[in-house]
Amino acid sequence: MKLSVNLNKIALIRNSRGNDNPSLIDYVKKCIELGVDGLTLHPRPDHRHATSEDVINVSKICTDNDIEFNLEGNPFSLPHGDFIGFQELCAKAKPDQVTLVPDDLQQITSDHGWQPGFSDNELKDFVDSLKDSSVRTSLFIDADTAAVEYAERIGFDRIEIYTGPFAKYLEDKDLVNFKLCKSKIAECINLANKSMLGINAGHDLNLDNLPHLIECGSVDEVSIGHAIITDALKFGFEDTIMKYIKAVRKSH
Repeated sequence: MKLSVNLNKIALIRNSRGNDNPSLIDYVKKCIELGVDGLTLHPRPDHRHATSEDVINVSKICTDNDIEFNLEGNPFSLPHGDFIGFQELCAKAKPDQVTLVPDDLQQITSDHGWQPGFSDNELKDFVDSLKDSSVRTSLFIDADTAAVEYAERIGFDRIEIYTGPFAKYLEDKDLVNFKLCKSKIAECINLANKSMLGINAGHDLNLDNLPHLIECGSVDEVSIGHAIITDALKFGFEDTIMKYIKAVRKSH
């Protein structure tokens, strides 16, 4: 399992003071020095955290240092103020992986996977356009085998399983629903393997629930942001990154 660190929260703290402190680029370089496998940004049209400029700059640094850059977002997000539009961002940043998420401006954070039947033709056209540039495509889905089948049918290379409910049930010690959720994740992993789809997972993953995710089956990559920043308040940024690297590599 590989670790992609989402640095949106660093950008959010920076933006709150209207200057470049903390420097997103400094933390990008620190993550690379510590040995992470990749970096993730999920810009929104309101630039509440990561900006279009951030995406382009971070992608270049990742390319120069031979680590993967994962760009997340809604493929149908149009230009808005300083936001240049998701499609244009893909063209300019040239990420290694694009993860498509059905979010909107009203959402604080991503809270559900892509639903089959939502703009199917437009989604397929977007995915097909990315294949011309050899970008790996991933679809953010709920832990539902029908969504895995949908991702395969549209032509995605990978799925990213939304792990929000999985994390919440464990936190709440709701063991009945937690076991059910684990079972659904395992079913999605098994079906994705049979369908030759890569498997990512993300949302509310942390040091407590990662071992349980590993029990569900083989996952290629996890994307973690919020928990890393909150844990960094306790352990320091460098020690936190090393704890997460150790946790994900226990799956090997």
